[in-house]
Amino acid sequence: MARLDGISPMTDTTSSVPGRDFIRDMVERDRAAGRHGGRVVTRFPPEPNGYLHIGHAKSICLNFGLAQENGGTCNLRLDDTNPETEDQEYVEAIQDGVRWLGFDWGENFFHASDYFERLYDFAVELIRQGKAYVCSLSEDEIREYRGTVTEPGRNSPYRDRSVEENLDLFRRMRAGELADGACVLRGKIDMAAPNMKLRDPLFYRIKRATHYHRGDAWCIYPMYDFAHPLSDAIEGVTHSLCTLEFENNREVYDWLVDSLPFPDPPRQTEFARLNLTYTLMSKRKLLELVERKLVAGWDDPRLPTLAGLRRRGFTPAALRDFCERIGVAKANSTVDVTLLEHCQREDLNPQVPRVLCVLRPLRLVIENYPEGQVEELDAPFYPHDVPKEGSRTVPFSRVLYIEQDDFAEVPPKGFHRLSPGREVRLRYAYLVRCESVVKDPASGEVVEVRCTYDPATRGGSAPDGRKVPGTLHWVSAAHSLPAEVRLYDRLFRVERPDLEEGGFEACLNPRSLEVLTGSRIEPAAMDPRLGERLQFERQGYFFRDPIDSRPGQVVFNRIVPLRDSWGQEVQKQATVAAAPPAAPKAPEAKPAKVQEAKVPDPLSAEELELLEQLRPGLLPVVQRVLAAHPAEVERYRNGKTGLLGFLVAQVMKQVAQAGGKANPKLINVLLTRELGSP
Repeated sequence: MARLDGISPMTDTTSSVPGRDFIRDMVERDRAAGRHGGRVVTRFPPEPNGYLHIGHAKSICLNFGLAQENGGTCNLRLDDTNPETEDQEYVEAIQDGVRWLGFDWGENFFHASDYFERLYDFAVELIRQGKAYVCSLSEDEIREYRGTVTEPGRNSPYRDRSVEENLDLFRRMRAGELADGACVLRGKIDMAAPNMKLRDPLFYRIKRATHYHRGDAWCIYPMYDFAHPLSDAIEGVTHSLCTLEFENNREVYDWLVDSLPFPDPPRQTEFARLNLTYTLMSKRKLLELVERKLVAGWDDPRLPTLAGLRRRGFTPAALRDFCERIGVAKANSTVDVTLLEHCQREDLNPQVPRVLCVLRPLRLVIENYPEGQVEELDAPFYPHDVPKEGSRTVPFSRVLYIEQDDFAEVPPKGFHRLSPGREVRLRYAYLVRCESVVKDPASGEVVEVRCTYDPATRGGSAPDGRKVPGTLHWVSAAHSLPAEVRLYDRLFRVERPDLEEGGFEACLNPRSLEVLTGSRIEPAAMDPRLGERLQFERQGYFFRDPIDSRPGQVVFNRIVPLRDSWGQEVQKQATVAAAPPAAPKAPEAKPAKVQEAKVPDPLSAEELELLEQLRPGLLPVVQRVLAAHPAEVERYRNGKTGLLGFLVAQVMKQVAQAGGKANPKLINVLLTRELGSP
């Protein structure tokens, strides 16, 4: 029977104190200088061609957070200018994801496609100014005329069409009188510009396709580089924030908003996108995973989509905390997924009740326990270090289930759980000793453990003071309930599957999902007042699947394990793989060889957090060192891994010269990430 005094729904534990970064500093300066009349208007402008992922969460937190901190507004706008890839399903998923993260756009929900008429008028105005023209080159010819990064482009033979001819052709494009691909509208900027984005960019193309929002009203559609800045200007956006891959687009952005009559045009600022280890952050590649049925859908709990993270059981507070910890920087980097998991544990630990669940049951019979007797043992929902109250009673009987892994007939060294002749503690119950085992006659597998218990040890303590090496969790065979448990792990076996030769499919982790259909859980865990998230003692944090769970058939998804074991295993494998053959001892007269860099121990959660705090200051130093030693970098990448120690020393030297101190372990990690695999 569960006593729920003190049990309350999970609360948001994320601090409301905003972090500081270069964008917030910029906005503060703008407001102090009176720019934009002191207004702050941001926007989150996804294209509805897929589900949002955790990279979008960083942008959502930044844009909505910045508006909240400055008393401004943040628009949710769909940049829906490509009818062939967009769908209403994605629109609803985007809205749902933003709301789930805890943000509200109020009345500021817009479609770029609702601006099509105004965008068309802007294009006409550019033609009248002599700044845009209709080009009849084919797609391949446009590419050929554009030139290369080392060679300037050539003017299109249609670049000098008269304003009147361009206006007529553009009108005919709009009226559907010309075939798809017959011509495009281009900006007339500079075909010799070093930035190839400025070499007469495409503004409009003919595309006969039904638009999910506008239907068949249009047969010409604006390009992203045209619609995006002008939509910002139409909405009165003051600070247009986007990721670094759009840095080269900024000059087109500025050219457009300055060429048209906007009294207070917006300006674009770029920040580093979020890259996360052991997953993919490309909507195109995520779509491929979904369409090829390599995952179960956009909400597959192994995906980094907001829908997948939500179904796995991640909380909005943990994602916001994660986005705050990684910060906003100007240089791209890759964040270790263990930091995300750490944020989730930090959010769940002080909130969720603890219960008993045996994932892989092994039958345990207490031979000297009275048959038919049942005891109700008191068990708290929270440990002593969590300031919450609440408890339940757990039924204890003669026949129990324990974990298969908690028994070894021939225990290895260091095994502190149950084995023949050994005594252990059953959580909240008694001390038991293994007396014998029952095996399957066909396979020889142990199917039952026969034990005796000490009646004087109720609660787990022996009156004579004897100690036992281990404590096991358990459930009563007669009273526990069946449960399906899904153990989710990394979707990929390697940190950066997007960089692997041969495609990401070869890097899929075959053990990314293990479904356990025979698990048993204590009855109190089914009480809906406990909430949807629970900690299974000694196992991890779990979430009641909102789709597949049914009355009498509950399904739990593992959110995160209690500790990170993946990083330790990968580090162990990397150490073995990278170990070089022993080098001969150098003669005394010769300079000492660079010592082989020691692969550091896995970073703890605290070290990961410290790394993310120090990374904005350390990363530029690391990058300067790498730029100053191109020969060493090349040799490292060709297999001379011992040079990592030399590079670590160079970074530490520069930090010391600047009057600082640096942790070589953290520098090692940063360098390894920047250098990539040798």
